[in-house]
Amino acid sequence: MNRALTLDDLVLAGISVAAGLALAFCSRTLLRWLAKAAKRTRWSGDDVIVDALRSIIPWALIAAGVATAAIVLPLTRTVQHHTDQVLEVWLILVATLSAARVVAGLVQTVTQSRSGVAGSATIFVNITRALVLAIGFLVVLQTLGISIAPLLTALGVGGLAVALALQDTLANLFAGIHILASKTVQPGDYIRLGSGEEGYVVDINWRQTTVRQLSNNLVVIPNGQLAKANMTNYTRPEQRLTVPVQVGVSYDADLEHVERVTADVVRQVMHEVDGALPDHEPAIRFHTFGDSRIGFTVILGIGEFSDQYRIKHEFIKRLHRRYREEGIRIPSPVRTVALQQGGVMIPQQRSAEGVPE
Repeated sequence: MNRALTLDDLVLAGISVAAGLALAFCSRTLLRWLAKAAKRTRWSGDDVIVDALRSIIPWALIAAGVATAAIVLPLTRTVQHHTDQVLEVWLILVATLSAARVVAGLVQTVTQSRSGVAGSATIFVNITRALVLAIGFLVVLQTLGISIAPLLTALGVGGLAVALALQDTLANLFAGIHILASKTVQPGDYIRLGSGEEGYVVDINWRQTTVRQLSNNLVVIPNGQLAKANMTNYTRPEQRLTVPVQVGVSYDADLEHVERVTADVVRQVMHEVDGALPDHEPAIRFHTFGDSRIGFTVILGIGEFSDQYRIKHEFIKRLHRRYREEGIRIPSPVRTVALQQGGVMIPQQRSAEGVPE
């Protein structure tokens, strides 16, 4: 426009900006109420969406007020064009950041619900956030009139060089994606590697898997090594486990009585110790005629892998006390040694303490 700026133009522009600010304030108040309502629902995805809307809607209303003011004012065509471009870039950046937050939050919600734990698999979250931000950046360049075709070509050639230089990093990245996609390992699982490391999986990110040992130390394992390692997952396909405990009684013991007493102790432990399975049926199997004892195995039911230490501890204490009360003897190991007297070998039996019997 070529006409001069008047007081009416300034008043209308001011009203437009003020209206945008007022609507932005009202929208934030409304969205704050929606956020409180979303927290009362079971699905956490609505919390993520409302939080993103609280970021984009007020800024969009302010931008609309500024755009209306720019239309009212007698700006030249060049100034009007630049103003529109600035507002468009502003809205695109706000929308991109909000979309990245929404997508990353929803992906994190999905990974948490599928693994069933509080931990998160950040590899998917980071990848989706980076993709959304990259798309938003390309849209901004296109809005500013910058052709993105040469940029994409350069990125393709440069990406090949980067891929060759970062083979190990990319191998770990795709190994992490494969591990999560195959669901062999998820955050929260208790695993043991063939090399001896074991613990709870805390997180799987783009490069490495973090495992927390029972001693509360963290073990960092590259995803490529984890994908190639022999591994036992004690959480899948079911978290509940059974653990064997080896026991032995003397040959003069009444095995029927031993079985009844042992089963009674197992039932007590299953009902009274935290982490045990109350519905677990006692399983006792005699299997060996040893040198000094009859060996058998007791099967205990546990809720998860780390519970076994507490349950076995209580079971052994209670079983030992009950055997003493019932007169059931647990013999010590016996070995045969030979004494030489005048060229004659005389065998003697010794207990584990070395006392002749």
